[in-house]
Amino acid sequence: MTYRKNVPLVTFRTRVRDESIGGPNPYRWENKTSDDYFGGKRIILFSLPGAFTPTCSTFQLPDFEKLYDQFLELRIDAIYCVSVNDAFVMNAWGKSLGLQKIELIPDGSGEFTRKMGMLVAKDNLGFGMRSWRYAALIDDGVVEQWFEEEGFCDNCETDPYGVSSPQNVLDKLKAAA
Repeated sequence: MTYRKNVPLVTFRTRVRDESIGGPNPYRWENKTSDDYFGGKRIILFSLPGAFTPTCSTFQLPDFEKLYDQFLELRIDAIYCVSVNDAFVMNAWGKSLGLQKIELIPDGSGEFTRKMGMLVAKDNLGFGMRSWRYAALIDDGVVEQWFEEEGFCDNCETDPYGVSSPQNVLDKLKAAA
């Protein structure tokens, strides 16, 4: 779906590897803004309810990783996954999946997700506030295509997945090319 909206300007608290720190946990805090991630780039952003959850860990994130090079062929500069999880959880999740290509963005407070209009309650699953599942094509900070799962609501009884799948997003981008 064609869509034009600027991504919200927020600051993400990330943890980055820094060998100068030494020890078993050589990471330091680094603030990154929306401009750092989205400015001057054509990217795919996808969001999901949580790290280490079944659909997210078994299908969505691994499949974006597998199809990464096909996205690059369509002039995509990067693919980012954002989730309402803190930097520690996102880093552990990426490490557990052996990610090499997809960059994980921690939205620990849910500020970015809320400002995108995608924050939902998932209290029925014991999650609290999380992101609704979606994907977007963003060019220089402007959302140009939007892929939102149906049924957006608090405490949804199902976990729709298909519209924001990497296969669907890739097919739509190929058809538009």
